[in-house]
Amino acid sequence: MNDVLVDLGAVPMATASSAVVVPMQGGAEPPPGEPEFGKASPVALVVILLLGLATAFLIRSMTKHLKKVPASFDAQPDEPADGDAAGPKQP
Repeated sequence: MNDVLVDLGAVPMATASSAVVVPMQGGAEPPPGEPEFGKASPVALVVILLLGLATAFLIRSMTKHLKKVPASFDAQPDEPADGDAAGPKQP
């Protein structure tokens, strides 16, 4: 594994070296003649399709719940509002 020194800049401590060893990303080059891409695409396609299906079901469920919401949240004259234990007001 290759290591790379990374300079962190000015460090308030009085040390002689202010570097950290960080392993490099990446791996060995693929052998000649083999494609470098396409190995994860079937798995990614399945994940994307499952996410799309879950999103469709969530939208359908949300639409059903939103149809139950009243057009207005004003208190009806025959129903007591929250905190009104006495019931509707009499004129």
